[in-house]
Amino acid sequence: MATPLRSNSRLSTAMERTGQWVFSQEIPTDVIVEVGEANFNLHKFMLVAKSNYIRKLIMETTEADLTRINLSEIPGGPEIFEKAAKFCYGVNFEITVHNVAALRCAAEYLQMTDKYCDNNLAGRTEDFLSQVALSSLSGAVVVLKSCEDLLPMAEELKIVQRCIDVASARACNEASFPCRTPPNWWTEELSILDVELFGRIIGAMKQRGAKPLTIATALITYAERWLRDLVRDHSGNGIKCSEPIDSDLRIQQRELLESIVQLLPAEKAAFPIHFLCCLLRCAIFLKASSACRNEVEKRISLILEHVTVDDFLVLSFTYDGEKLFDLDSVRRIISGFVEKEKSMAVFNGGDFREVSSSAMQRVAKTVDAYLAEIATVVELSISKFNGIANLVPKGARKVEDDLYRAIDIYLKSHPNLDEIEREKVCSSMDPLKLSYEARVHASQNKRLPVQIVLHALYYDQLKLRSGGADDRNQPDAVTTRNQLQADVSLVKENEALRTELLKMKMYISDMQKNNQTGTSSKSIGTRKPTFFSSMSKTLGKLNPFRHGSKDTSHIDDNLGVDVAKPRRRRFSIS
Repeated sequence: MATPLRSNSRLSTAMERTGQWVFSQEIPTDVIVEVGEANFNLHKFMLVAKSNYIRKLIMETTEADLTRINLSEIPGGPEIFEKAAKFCYGVNFEITVHNVAALRCAAEYLQMTDKYCDNNLAGRTEDFLSQVALSSLSGAVVVLKSCEDLLPMAEELKIVQRCIDVASARACNEASFPCRTPPNWWTEELSILDVELFGRIIGAMKQRGAKPLTIATALITYAERWLRDLVRDHSGNGIKCSEPIDSDLRIQQRELLESIVQLLPAEKAAFPIHFLCCLLRCAIFLKASSACRNEVEKRISLILEHVTVDDFLVLSFTYDGEKLFDLDSVRRIISGFVEKEKSMAVFNGGDFREVSSSAMQRVAKTVDAYLAEIATVVELSISKFNGIANLVPKGARKVEDDLYRAIDIYLKSHPNLDEIEREKVCSSMDPLKLSYEARVHASQNKRLPVQIVLHALYYDQLKLRSGGADDRNQPDAVTTRNQLQADVSLVKENEALRTELLKMKMYISDMQKNNQTGTSSKSIGTRKPTFFSSMSKTLGKLNPFRHGSKDTSHIDDNLGVDVAKPRRRRFSIS
């Protein structure tokens, strides 16, 4: 496989150098060797002495005098052929770790082997590979890097496999017994390779028993090198990604990312969760395959108790920090963690509905803080907000002050919501789990729907009635909630009856004004009010606020009645 063609200036320089040592032989050249755009004027007998391939070309040609030979397919291109020609002429040149693989492949291509001629180029390059290049990790990696342009011949000659064996063995040894600083220097060495060759080294290290953390360290370094602008930008305030998603660069990055994810070790907790979140954001941005995204999401779910709000925000916003990503990945991650906790609770013989692990409580607190951060985003819908909030089991939130704070921020950032929409936002919160300070704040919060304010105030009234000031002396939340629901239903029923009573009184008052007969008017005025007055007193006994502002037993029947419909008011405790 020929290397890409060099620039014309370099070709001219190569031909000029070749001409200097060829013409010094004082014998006219008789063949022109074409390698790409470069032409080399050489002597047949010097080439034939070392190259069996050129000898066959000259002997098998049908031309009377072969004057041109095309060797454009030689591995390494013009520069490597120049060194091979020098070897034929006995001119000294330097073999290095950068050109030894190409020289070995060129020697094979030209059939410059020891079988054809003793101490030939193939033997010289093999000696250098064994004694120098493959004696260190750095040398093996450089040789392997040079093989990327020499495939498949370098593979056929076993150069690639030999480099992989040496590099993997040396890397495992350095990871276990570092002899240089910094200890992870070897990961930087491996990161220069193409992902396919890098993956083969990682596979060889796994077969040698390398620890998952060792593999993870190499993969993190590799990802940060080749996906630098995507993985290393952790802040969410990075540069704008001007490259279109379907550009060649983004396509290459997508393929590279999917290859890296396939190399992740089986140990799920080998990677820091922050790196996994950055990797997932990269997958979302590059529109990687669903298999790639699902694999990273599963790994994050398994160690979600270590997640921070910043990690969640990495997943949620684009690289410029201006746009909210699709939150489906966040929902799947939280849901996966909850399912894992349920399985563990069932396995341990517990009931997940009642028992909540410390890990689940930490995640619940982080989720609530995360909701508070994204609540200010205008395009965040109620369904998405509640969708994330409701993923956390009720038992995981002992106190819901953090969730209340997130809801309050959401309501403040979305002031145009009507009463029903605000009730939907608050539906994920249990007012009975608010602390005393939060309930005081809620009772004065005009952004909350009336029902939530009523719950907060009425809970405190129940506490005052029972004569207890300590939450620990109160009935559990289930009992209190049932009692509150019954009382609220009674309040609503009482309000409906009171409204009907007021309507009837208005009707009677109109009849009194329109009746011209004094006797009938007096009869109605003395009989009917007494009947409705007794009814009002009877209904008032159903009122839980009988001794408060809602008691109607003291209303004078002879007073005028305001015909305006009473407005809904928040209750307050002075």
